[in-house]
Amino acid sequence: MADINENDRIPSSDEVDDIQRAWLRERPGTPVDSIGVIPRIWRIGKLLDEDRRRTMLTLDMDSATRDLLSTLRRSGPPYRLPAGEIAARMLVSAGAVSQRVARAERAGYVQRVRSADDGRGVFVELTERGHDLIERTVDQLLRHEEDLLAGLSDRQRDDLSELLRVLLADLTARAAGHED
Repeated sequence: MADINENDRIPSSDEVDDIQRAWLRERPGTPVDSIGVIPRIWRIGKLLDEDRRRTMLTLDMDSATRDLLSTLRRSGPPYRLPAGEIAARMLVSAGAVSQRVARAERAGYVQRVRSADDGRGVFVELTERGHDLIERTVDQLLRHEEDLLAGLSDRQRDDLSELLRVLLADLTARAAGHED
């Protein structure tokens, strides 16, 4: 069991520290610093993924639809993007976007509109119903996620955000280098 520091909220040691110490004991000299970071990110990711799933159920919306509607809403007026741009912003395949758009279109959240320029291009546009839904949902979701971060001070949030930005940029660049 982990020791608890004076404010009774933050363990001074956890299971990840136990794993790190065990590897040092069993394999002295083995580089174990990454264990203090990567397994915690995995565990946090798993907890946040499970929480997001439960939260989306209470909001009566699936994550794929929320992602589509959020992407369109963040694009600004007229809340319209070509499918290829949606795929790039959502980091999913064109086929996944097509399925999500079809489902959201049947629900009345989006509509496909032809380009006024040439009539050949097709855009996906947020409908009034979809706009209203994402406005309600994003407010509730973001308030909930603020609560999840309540254990961190504003400074800690800023520091963590910056460190994760650096790590994500580095890992993304490395992954892009392996795609060649």
